[in-house]
Amino acid sequence: MTDPRRFDGRVAVVTGAASGVGAATASLLAARGAAVTVADIDGAGAAEVAGRITAAGGRALAVTVDVADDAAVADMVGRTVADLGRLDVLHNNAAALGDDVLGRDTDVTAVPLDVWDRTLAVTLTGAMLGCRYAVPHMLAQGAGVVVNTTSTAGQRGDLSRVAYGSAKAGVISLTMYVATMYGKRGIRCNAVAPGLVLSPIARRNMSEDNLAVTRAHQLVDHLGQPEDIAAVVAFLASDEARFVTGQVVNADGGVQAHAPSYADYYPRFAETGKGWP
Repeated sequence: MTDPRRFDGRVAVVTGAASGVGAATASLLAARGAAVTVADIDGAGAAEVAGRITAAGGRALAVTVDVADDAAVADMVGRTVADLGRLDVLHNNAAALGDDVLGRDTDVTAVPLDVWDRTLAVTLTGAMLGCRYAVPHMLAQGAGVVVNTTSTAGQRGDLSRVAYGSAKAGVISLTMYVATMYGKRGIRCNAVAPGLVLSPIARRNMSEDNLAVTRAHQLVDHLGQPEDIAAVVAFLASDEARFVTGQVVNADGGVQAHAPSYADYYPRFAETGKGWP
């Protein structure tokens, strides 16, 4: 049976933790026994999540951090070790998802350079900086786990969001490099690649038509929730995944498992026997 307190005595840092997947992951790790640094550029949101964890009997530290800032990330890790005693799990989840960035992330001929630079700085460089400052503490204690949030957008092309997809592809490469460089020294590194997740940002920006397209291409009935991704992160961070490193786990409702047209054609084919491409 799975131990519901499998993270007792461990300390985790979760970035981008003021809402969505990060908040769900911080809450789940805390519920399973971890002390958690709830880190986000939205300091008030981070404090709110940390407050909920504390009110539920957990232990949490809220840190305001721009993960693109080298000194700020160093301070985040330093405060975690000073206040919580150690660092066992790093979940690099922060990404540049604000409307001022993602909303202007178009195609390669038109994406503003400031959008490209900010997206890579937060989404890719931020993950690298998290590893840069967390890994030495993990090496010193002989063990540690890094879980990066990438995206299915980093595994295929699309008609927009070229900066986001490129940054997330970089996170996949970073994941394999960290796993390779430090695996023999006790550190595992994996990534989770969500598809569409109904985070507050997605709920604000996705139309019903867009959600219908996603449902058509998924192989499961429900749209992804932050808690679905948090469960995968918690597994990868746990000893249950001790034989798993350097991997990308798609949590996308099955979208990447098939040619998308199949999901469109199959229901009609199953019903009528006609219409298969």
